Amino acid sequence: MSNLLYYGDNLDILRDKIRDESVDLCYIDPPFSSKRNYFQIYNNVGKEDVAQAQAFIDIWTWNELAIAGYQEITTNYQSRYTRQTIELMKGLRAVLGENPLLAYLVGMAQRVNEIQRVLKPTGSFYLHCDPTASHYLKLVLDSVFCPRSGDYLNEIVWKRTSAHSGAKRHGPVHDIILFYSKSEQFNWNVQYQPYDEQYVKSFFTHIDEKGRYWTRTDLTGPGVRNGDSSLPWRGYNPSASNRHWQPPSYFYEKYNALTGDNLANYELIVRLDKLDEIGLIHWPKKKNGVPKGKRLLEDAPGIPSQDVWTDIKGIHNISDERLGYPTQKPEALLERIIQASSNEGDTVLDAFCGCGTTVAVAQRLRRNWIGIDITYQSIAVILQRLEDSFGAAVSDSVILSGIPRDVESATALANKKDDRLRKEFEKWSVLTYSKNRAAINEKKGADRGVDGTAYMVTGTNTTDRVIFQVKSGGVKRNDIATLRGDVAREEAAIGILITLEPPTKPMRDEAAAAGTYHHELLNRDYPRLLIVTVQDIIENGARIDLPLTADVLKTATGANMEEQLPLPDC
Repeated sequence: MSNLLYYGDNLDILRDKIRDESVDLCYIDPPFSSKRNYFQIYNNVGKEDVAQAQAFIDIWTWNELAIAGYQEITTNYQSRYTRQTIELMKGLRAVLGENPLLAYLVGMAQRVNEIQRVLKPTGSFYLHCDPTASHYLKLVLDSVFCPRSGDYLNEIVWKRTSAHSGAKRHGPVHDIILFYSKSEQFNWNVQYQPYDEQYVKSFFTHIDEKGRYWTRTDLTGPGVRNGDSSLPWRGYNPSASNRHWQPPSYFYEKYNALTGDNLANYELIVRLDKLDEIGLIHWPKKKNGVPKGKRLLEDAPGIPSQDVWTDIKGIHNISDERLGYPTQKPEALLERIIQASSNEGDTVLDAFCGCGTTVAVAQRLRRNWIGIDITYQSIAVILQRLEDSFGAAVSDSVILSGIPRDVESATALANKKDDRLRKEFEKWSVLTYSKNRAAINEKKGADRGVDGTAYMVTGTNTTDRVIFQVKSGGVKRNDIATLRGDVAREEAAIGILITLEPPTKPMRDEAAAAGTYHHELLNRDYPRLLIVTVQDIIENGARIDLPLTADVLKTATGANMEEQLPLPDC
């Protein structure tokens, strides 16, 4: 199966593109309480809200789209919904009123309902949220999964940061991950968390001659058995205590690894001799003491994963993984989820894939994957991340859907009635032409004529600005004159206009009148104003020919396909 990356509204893509029972694992990290400004029930607006992408804000607004979604659920359109989901939405409307929080829950109910459909019977679902709305979301998930033989398995608490100002409350330092299965027969591989420091101090209390910590382990099991497993060995008779010899599998694996021999080839009593020869038997000092096995701390995998995760640190300002994406999650978090609930060759879906952490980890762990996002900037970041981590062959092999492939589809994107998607036309134009090296201006209605900015290298420690404008129609000579003024005002070196329509002669003349920019380092001249058409970008592969600095979003760390990603130290 090829890996798929979809650009567009995940509800439409789930319904139109993803087959029933085709996905083994789905993880989503939808926008939640960091967008508090549209959870009006909480009256709690923070500075971080201002930086959130407008696309998310528009999705979770009580408007015609939300009303249509509510009506779809409560009228059970095409018999898509359970009775429990229908009644829940009615009840939430009565309690919450018609506000952005209800719009959020309606949108999530629609999407989770489709995710349940595309999961295989052995599939699992993880929803990442925070305590602001997790209680509402659990009701939604219960109503979708449980009436259809699914099951709620865990509320996982992830401690994402060490401390946070609590104002007049306890500091909020954790997220919630809700874990559901589609049926009782779901994929499961035990994962391990590091032992707690106090546990190690309490149990691994012995040190051998090589300085290795170890703990004592029983070599016997309950009951008397026929054969040599109940015979005496070196003065100890297990059958006298109604027991029999039963060395845990750890000792077989350790012996085989150390000697290259196979412990199972020997009779059981001889196996004990072999273990003693390599120092894996502990003999008590007291007379007639029971011999024990020595389990080394260095071989202990840890404790089976619990529902409180404190060992995986969040992304901070100096993390190697950091891409500059505001809600980026650490790869170790997704690694634990993907390894626990899928196997190599399985298909992993992320319907809100953002900067692509799920996609990158699934690729490294040899899973097939499907990613969906409504912003082209995310698509561009994911493709760059895949190239940086795994090479161009991997990023080039991804099947892209929803991205303009011809002028007609680009025109359709530019003329969308939905403001979110019209803005996506600007992003796609700027990022594609700049080879994903421009920063998008996310401000709506106050961009002062600048849709994107990039920086070109002019010296060892110097750069100059390049600004972009995008026009989908009605462009004239005056627009070029305006761009010329914007370049001067922004103190930029070069201005680039990307236009859906071909430029007229007066436009080209106006651009030529702006003169040239001389790049001292390269000893080359560039037009100060450049007009690029969407047709050139799509049909002729036109891309920027300037010495730009590295991507605004930091290059992803190269991936190691052979080793498990270690948990970060800080």
